[in-house]
Amino acid sequence: MKIILRQDYENLGKAGDIITVKPGFARNFLLPNKIAYPARPNFVRMLEEEQRQKQQKVKKDMQAAQEMATKLSSVSLTIPVSVGEEDKMFGSVTSQDIAEALAKEGHEVDRRKIVLDEPIKALGVTSVPIKLFPEVTAEIKVWVVKE
Repeated sequence: MKIILRQDYENLGKAGDIITVKPGFARNFLLPNKIAYPARPNFVRMLEEEQRQKQQKVKKDMQAAQEMATKLSSVSLTIPVSVGEEDKMFGSVTSQDIAEALAKEGHEVDRRKIVLDEPIKALGVTSVPIKLFPEVTAEIKVWVVKE
């Protein structure tokens, strides 16, 4: 049975490929799970429309991410921490702390988008990248100061 893949599927092919599979596999798995369409002309047009809408959505999301990146590039956060003798920090500043500080400033950013190799464990200024979209990254300055 010939089918058109709606999405990339590991052992079959990429979205838009027309492939031949066993009829039972197509009827029982691929078609009910909306992974593929039967290979008919009207479904080819449907797939082209889906791909066009997906590209428009990606373009819109990319533009929104670039706008957010320009706003975030001018942000400078100050995070007060408690310190002991010789300015040694108790604990560390994590991506969760940075996300909360950004939320207080009015910028909602998911903590998983904040790229910290390891938590900040020293006082001072650190440049922290935020990956908003695969090709869009913003850098903010985080000041870690004594309470």
